[in-house]
Amino acid sequence: MQQALRHIDSWIFDLDNSLYPASANLFALIDVRMGEYIQRLLRCDSDEARRVQKDYFREHGTTLAGLMAANNVDPHDFLDYVHNIDLARISADPTLVAAIDRLPGRKFVFTNGDEAYALRVLDRLGLANLWDGLHDIHAMNYVPKPNPPSYAAMCDRHGIDPHRALFVEDMARNLKPAKALGMTTVWVDNGSEHGDHGADPDFIDYRTHDIGAWLTETLGDEGE
Repeated sequence: MQQALRHIDSWIFDLDNSLYPASANLFALIDVRMGEYIQRLLRCDSDEARRVQKDYFREHGTTLAGLMAANNVDPHDFLDYVHNIDLARISADPTLVAAIDRLPGRKFVFTNGDEAYALRVLDRLGLANLWDGLHDIHAMNYVPKPNPPSYAAMCDRHGIDPHRALFVEDMARNLKPAKALGMTTVWVDNGSEHGDHGADPDFIDYRTHDIGAWLTETLGDEGE
């Protein structure tokens, strides 16, 4: 393993567009479901629903956070509906599966999605049984990344020392709070929508287009 990373004993991964390519575009399917949900909730047309959706995302970090704040939406009802999508667009990457399996230390998923959806995606990716913990939007009390308290709460819940942790994420802005806590950060710069917003080398330690290849190179012959 690279000398600079020998101190890492907790490996934390974002889920969507980090553990599978952004080109799979699962969000396009989720977007459709979000639009349908908002149209039904607000009794509006598709154009107005999309405006509300994107405004809430920008102002609150997630569409869900905006809907909860402004419309008193039940988060379980919303998440169950929007994540009811076909996952045929994604599949296992043997290189990534092998690399995560070989990582020394504990491994976690840290996602603004919910656990039920995350487990479905991880199963589809061949990664379902490789984790020591999953911290989802419910565990965050619906305060999503990049809000700093969610990162600290994750570390407290799982006994993670941030100075011995590495965090992988496709949304560059979500790395800033992790770096502020002392984590080593990896930006998966693979074309995610808004992925490069707020990108700054001050809080990005490593940058890659392919996390499986990066982990394999990082591990070298010493991942066992």
